[in-house]
Amino acid sequence: MTGRTAGRTAGTAGRTDDDGGRPAGPAGWRAWLGCLTALGVLLAMVYGLAWVFLSNSGYWPGSSMTTSWEAPRDREASDADGPWVAGDTVVRGRFDGLVGYELASGKRRWEYVLPGRAETCATGVDPGAGIALLVHRRGGPAKGQGQGQDTDAQAAGCVTVTAVRLADGRELWHTTRSGSEARLAHGEDLVRAGDGLGVLFDDGRLRALDLRTGAQRWTAALPKGCVLGGLGLAPKRVLAALGCGAEAELAAYDPADGTARWKVPLDARRGVAADATLVVLSADPPAVWFGESGGERAVLGFGPDGRPRSRIDAVGDYGSITQTAAEGGRLFAVASYEGGQGGSWERLVAFDLASGDELWREDVGNGLSRVDVLEARDGRVTTVRTNAKEGDTLYSFDAATGDEEEDRSFRDHVVGYGDPLRGLVTHGDWALLTRDGGERRPFSVYERW
Repeated sequence: MTGRTAGRTAGTAGRTDDDGGRPAGPAGWRAWLGCLTALGVLLAMVYGLAWVFLSNSGYWPGSSMTTSWEAPRDREASDADGPWVAGDTVVRGRFDGLVGYELASGKRRWEYVLPGRAETCATGVDPGAGIALLVHRRGGPAKGQGQGQDTDAQAAGCVTVTAVRLADGRELWHTTRSGSEARLAHGEDLVRAGDGLGVLFDDGRLRALDLRTGAQRWTAALPKGCVLGGLGLAPKRVLAALGCGAEAELAAYDPADGTARWKVPLDARRGVAADATLVVLSADPPAVWFGESGGERAVLGFGPDGRPRSRIDAVGDYGSITQTAAEGGRLFAVASYEGGQGGSWERLVAFDLASGDELWREDVGNGLSRVDVLEARDGRVTTVRTNAKEGDTLYSFDAATGDEEEDRSFRDHVVGYGDPLRGLVTHGDWALLTRDGGERRPFSVYERW
């Protein structure tokens, strides 16, 4: 009996469940759950420590931006236009032409150099159509000088317009214009491109051309005595901000045939000086930024018939607006304000262009950082906060609600001394940042990681 009892006892002590050796009974389950809990706590601690050290470093998967490639150093390109993205090609402007790169790798695909040492005056690009319009003037001495020939009176003017295909840099067509800028306030408003149409300013009139063929669609004379201050293009209208006599005005034209639809004072109640800086932020709905020398600064919104709808002052309880972007009937602005702990802080503010009402605001600065760029497209607002101490961050927000959709840290600093950011373009998983100055690359391409 004693032997059989001992055998049964030994057999019971050595018995386990069938799922891998876990001890049977309540005590075994408690031990097993204790191990799982300890393991979970350990993993949580490891995750927490990793988050503390890596979340703002650009090495945290799902919330980082890595440097994909950078454009070659080029002092002549620091103040040029672009870049633009057309399909899988990135195009940037130089003083004497365009260069195209493969978006994914940065490999140079093509280069278009203007003939005859010409220099670019203005560029209009339609990424959807994949075509750029270059307005340029001949470089070097005027034709015939010192050669015993007649001098070309237009040699120093911006007289030639060339269409270039962005996929391969091929020249499609070219035309000429008068070269007279006596009635133009800003050189960049020489040309606009979009929706298959190119609109040129040419000696007191607007000329519309087919982007693919260069065929002239229509011409429309600006009102007598008016200077072009800003130009905008949308499928429903061509918008011209004008300085007429002593007051600024706004005129709309039909993009199909150039018919003048309406012309109204920019601000019928208060008035805007004719020599104010005018920027067309949106042609549909019409919206214009104006800045008077030492005076008022504001964005004015209009209805499709030219009736005034809204006024958004540059300074309000939201702060002082430093930059703007318009999309989908809304105005998005970066506004700086004095923070409670001192220093200049920044926030992103959204307004309704139909009413001028503030829709939402989100703080993006912390007193030690700055926000230099802003993009609004496809229902999303994106900006970049730079901070030499804490690192640089890309933020994206839902344009309608202001809900934060992205908070990604750059692995590498995006700016250096003397080269602040100038522009931001997002495309799929990439973000392109353009810089001012010649200390670093003219632009860099970053990829979500």
